[in-house]
Amino acid sequence: MIRLLIVDDHAVVREGLKQIFSDTSDIVVADEASSAEEAINKIIENNYDVILTDISMPGRGGLELLQEIKEINPELRVLILSMHPEQQYALRALKAGASGYLTKNTPPEELIKAIRKIAQGRRYITETVSEQMADDLSKDTSKPLHETLSDREYQTMRLIASGKTVSGIAKELSLSVKTVSTYRSRILVKMNMKNNAAITYYAIKQGLVD
Repeated sequence: MIRLLIVDDHAVVREGLKQIFSDTSDIVVADEASSAEEAINKIIENNYDVILTDISMPGRGGLELLQEIKEINPELRVLILSMHPEQQYALRALKAGASGYLTKNTPPEELIKAIRKIAQGRRYITETVSEQMADDLSKDTSKPLHETLSDREYQTMRLIASGKTVSGIAKELSLSVKTVSTYRSRILVKMNMKNNAAITYYAIKQGLVD
């Protein structure tokens, strides 16, 4: 039996996922969590085979949760289920230790197939991500500018490019305005840019925003 922990800050999403897995005989939703903090506490106290988590949550997001999970138990398998297109987060998630990345419009049967494969210790990579990985390998070895950013800086960059203000980003990520301003400053330095317009242009050109 595959014991699953579902992590998503939306109750309706968690209920929908539980309904999907209720029709399977080998996957059981052992628990659920509405935040990264709650998920970490449950992972420390219980045993799960696969963690199914969103990437965008208030406070610590899915990528930060992934890093913490790998520190607690490097063998614990994590599948990212996100509303963001694969080109925006998939490679970053896989490089951070995720066993797979799917979008929330994935058909239920594919999600079930991915959980089963990941539970066997394998990775679940879609054709889109596979092509993206091949392209990544064939490119020049120097990293694109956004790959130099930390996960939180990358998240902040995407929100800036989406037109969010510093105060708006602070509210969405449950951070202080000062902290977000610090992230913005680091982004400008690391990416050798002067303003938000340059960040927005870059992110759109790279397909990093919806």
